[in-house]
Amino acid sequence: ADAARRAPRALSGLSALIVAAVTVPMAYVVLRAFEGGFGSYADAVFTARMLGLLWRTAILVAGTLAVTVPIALGAGWLVVRTDLKHKQFWATVLALPLVFPSYVAAFAMIAVLGPSGPLQSLLDPLGVDRLPEIVYGFSGALIVLSLFTYPYIYLLVVPAWRGLDASFEESGRTLGAGPLKTWFRVVLPQLRAPLFGGGLLVALYVVSDFGAVSLLRYNTLTLSVFNAYRSLFDRTIAAATSTVLIAVAILLVVLQARAQRRMRAVRRGVTRPSAAVRLGRAQGPAQIALALFALATVGVPAGVVIGWGVRALSVGNPLGTIGDALGHSLQVSLLAAVAASTLAIPVPVAIWSVRFPNRTSRLAERLCYSGYALPGLVVALALVFFTTRHAGFLYQTVALLVAAYIVRFLPEALSATRSALSDVAPDFEEAARSLGHS
Repeated sequence: ADAARRAPRALSGLSALIVAAVTVPMAYVVLRAFEGGFGSYADAVFTARMLGLLWRTAILVAGTLAVTVPIALGAGWLVVRTDLKHKQFWATVLALPLVFPSYVAAFAMIAVLGPSGPLQSLLDPLGVDRLPEIVYGFSGALIVLSLFTYPYIYLLVVPAWRGLDASFEESGRTLGAGPLKTWFRVVLPQLRAPLFGGGLLVALYVVSDFGAVSLLRYNTLTLSVFNAYRSLFDRTIAAATSTVLIAVAILLVVLQARAQRRMRAVRRGVTRPSAAVRLGRAQGPAQIALALFALATVGVPAGVVIGWGVRALSVGNPLGTIGDALGHSLQVSLLAAVAASTLAIPVPVAIWSVRFPNRTSRLAERLCYSGYALPGLVVALALVFFTTRHAGFLYQTVALLVAAYIVRFLPEALSATRSALSDVAPDFEEAARSLGHS
């Protein structure tokens, strides 16, 4: 029924404007990439080196998803479905790794597990001269990106865990299904929407990450883009590589949409929550495991940041400089958050794609996600290029920086909005329209 209805013109028009705005960086990349003609573009893209970078990026994405999904599912289950003590505290702590940029997480890992780190110092008296080389390369990038991106899935899975109807699980057990079969046939299908939505964000984040892979010496497509700008300042090669990032992002979005298309499940009526699983003797080990996990994902990075601050003060750097930078960062981030939430920027696109699914609405949604794979440097250069030529009054203003943040992080808001809309039965909207509401 949803597919048969046409979207209101105001909704589709507003969505089209939003999509046009967020695709400015992609348009810039394509124009730059083909500036020298298709021949030069092909010479830059269709190479063995590019294929190798694509493969390295792909296996990092796959590995990160393989780690983050179980972590997010397990963490969500613990804080929602069990009698875990201090639930609210742990629910908050488990989301905190998102606070730290990937380069801070990478620095923290190097500081602890590196050749001159405290762990190596503790093991020296035991005869361990050198720790295994897990800090750098694929293993290091996998560990860091997994531990600091799982909250993208966790934050979407927790509300889904809370909304599960216990009657479905009881019906499955009544029909003779065991715990494992009930999990795969009843519980997991109800969690697929947030899993796919959060997994898409994780995949796109890994594709676009620069901080962790550069410090941990793992070459990816994004690192190649930065190297092209830094060493050659060759915008054509960098733009050509960025088009591959866009293609990867579109492929990920298409795969996610196809996998989720037949899995739409809308809960109707009032759900009955499940009884809390008693941890019993596992309560203590669970608390210890969470504490160690929080130490690795929050405590160590926070310690590194505090150490940087103390070191800066010890060499005479004034607090005023740090305070000014912090104040400006908070101001811009707050403005971006208020603008995105007050203007409800992701809502029109989400409603259009969920309630009025067709080729056009699906394309609009995919384009919004695709820009997330672009490195921040490319987004910034694209907006500078656009404003200097067409909107000079915005050049070097806070408004332009806020716009860049909105473009960069719109997919996160869109994914959460889409997941929430998928759980709202269309019957409520139809009932409202029957009562005369627009």
